[in-house]
Amino acid sequence: MFSLSTSLQPQVTVQLSHLINALHYLKGSVSSNTSVNHKHRENIPEQDLNCTEPSLTLRDLGLTDLGVSQLDELVQKLLPCVTQQESLSQLRRVPNIWRTSHLSSDSFFHNKHGFSRMGGVTPVFCKQNKSPLQTLCTDLKYLPLTVPNRGFKTLKSRTRRLQGGIDSRVEPEGYTPSFMKGFLTRDKGPDVETLDKLLQNNNIPDGQHDAFKTGFAEGFLKAQALTQRTQESLRRTRLILLVLLLLGLYGLSKTPFLSGLDSAVDPVQMKNVTFEHVKGVEEAKNELQEVVEFLRNPQKFTVLGGKLPKGVLLVGPPGTGKTLLARAVAGEADVPFYYASGSEFDEMFVGVGASRIRNLFREAKGNAPCVIFIDELDSVGGKRIESPMHPYSRQTINQLLAEMDGFKPNEGVIIIGATNFPEALDSALIRPGRFDMQVTVPIPDVKGRTEIIKWYLKKIKVDSAVEAGVIARGTVGFSGAELENLVNQAALKAAVDGKDMVTMKDLEFAKDKILMGPERRSAEIDTKNKEITAYHESGHAIIAYYTKDAMPINKATIMPRGPTLGHVSMLPENDRWSETRAQLLAQMDISMGGRVAEELIFGSENITTGASSDFDSATKIAKMMVTRFGMSEKLGVMTYADLTKQSPETQAAIENEVRTLLRDSYERAKVILKSRAKEHKNLAEALLQYETLDAKEIKLVLEGKPIGSR
Repeated sequence: MFSLSTSLQPQVTVQLSHLINALHYLKGSVSSNTSVNHKHRENIPEQDLNCTEPSLTLRDLGLTDLGVSQLDELVQKLLPCVTQQESLSQLRRVPNIWRTSHLSSDSFFHNKHGFSRMGGVTPVFCKQNKSPLQTLCTDLKYLPLTVPNRGFKTLKSRTRRLQGGIDSRVEPEGYTPSFMKGFLTRDKGPDVETLDKLLQNNNIPDGQHDAFKTGFAEGFLKAQALTQRTQESLRRTRLILLVLLLLGLYGLSKTPFLSGLDSAVDPVQMKNVTFEHVKGVEEAKNELQEVVEFLRNPQKFTVLGGKLPKGVLLVGPPGTGKTLLARAVAGEADVPFYYASGSEFDEMFVGVGASRIRNLFREAKGNAPCVIFIDELDSVGGKRIESPMHPYSRQTINQLLAEMDGFKPNEGVIIIGATNFPEALDSALIRPGRFDMQVTVPIPDVKGRTEIIKWYLKKIKVDSAVEAGVIARGTVGFSGAELENLVNQAALKAAVDGKDMVTMKDLEFAKDKILMGPERRSAEIDTKNKEITAYHESGHAIIAYYTKDAMPINKATIMPRGPTLGHVSMLPENDRWSETRAQLLAQMDISMGGRVAEELIFGSENITTGASSDFDSATKIAKMMVTRFGMSEKLGVMTYADLTKQSPETQAAIENEVRTLLRDSYERAKVILKSRAKEHKNLAEALLQYETLDAKEIKLVLEGKPIGSR
């Protein structure tokens, strides 16, 4: 800031830039040479001519009374060393204020990095106009002094914005930069035209103005109604989505992985299931009776210092009644029964299985004494292995081990587990202290099968002539579930045939269907093949009937079932726990009867492939007699588990002995069929006539008696 004082008027204080502009104006006004002045104007860049900097005159500064000489003296004082004659030594005596300056560069980039952009690219915020002081000094041609230079500006005064043509609408005092105005005004649309202006711009005749306004109003109202409907539709959609979201969150809260094992924490009272409902597993029931006594009267055993068993493991094939036994234990003891399957503990979420086990045992301990039954225990209690694919797979079984025999006692809670693969269980799970008892539930014997069949026959209408024992003898190896299915299949067959009750034939039909598949009555078999099949099956029946140690015949048929064209079923008197050498040889002879019959009746050139399965069973029996049962005179009582590891001589000896047994069996069957040729023929003709013959009918045919009405 400079302060000027004269005797004509009070002190005036102005900015330096304003003073420089005034001096520049003065220089142009006092010049008498108009050509020089014109030349000076031409040398001024166009940008300087358009400069919007406000300029002050001598009148504004109060210097109108000064003469030219006085003004020159003032310029000399303000701008020292402006002539060529001034030496540098004189310049050094100028005060330091004219030689010290803190400059800003022409651009932000130069100010920051110390050099300008290459290629002549003009910076964004670079000042385009020279300052008045620079213009003045340019005209003076000599500028041996440091000129303060403001390279760029970010703000302008309100007066300069108004003079520079910027929007003169009322703005707040705080100035908004130009680069921000684009963001603030980018959403502003064009000015809305008035209705009268629309009429004028569209050249609508005066007579149609009212119609235009009416249509405009109607369109506006329809658009407003459409907008309202759209908004209402959006509101309804948001409401529906909100309701669906709440329902989804509610459903997630009820899912098993969030709420635990819901199906297992609710106990079931098994009052209607007792040991009377369990048939064919008497030994297993006797062992579980001790657990029932523990639950009924625990003081009876604890008074002697004993402890209640922690767990009972039921082991056996599928369908033998393991689940029914567990339910019967809870029913006999009249305690709550918690059921869970091993697969219910497995989830894709880490820690869910362990959490479910904790919930299950926590609920069970709160209702002790009780029974927890875990079916398919091998799926949750399998052997623990290190698996990089499932690093947390052991958490569930570890939690189960801790709950069964951990630091916290679970007195009064009996865990019953059931599995078909006990060898797959972890050794820590089946040790004493966790599963103290291991009960085997085997396939029922003939007595057990008879009891099971009678139990299920009580639930349906049956003929009084039905013999459960006969069905039981012909269902060797059937489990309790398979026997239940047999009785159900017989009831369905009787219902299809329109019978009032289930007969023995219905039960036999169901048994054959389960063993060999359904009948193929639609199969068209020519007379020749049907005759061959009849003599083939008759050969099996004749050998079985006239061989001493063979099992009794149950039925012979030439009705196709499954992959076979016919079969002869045997009916053992009792279950065979072991077999003698004579019984094994009899089974081989029966298997050879079919091929021998074809050879004797139709010749060796007409034998068929129907005896392939018979030879398989006969060869298997002969090989086991030689290699496992020690029933060979030449090889002695020695077993040969792996024939590939034996010497070539031993292998040859085993094969020769097997061939000898098969050849001898074939010859014995041929002798019987040759001596019983008449009976063989009669039985084959009866099969061609009736297709199926039971044991009594076969006996009548072989004795030469006629078959009664069927």
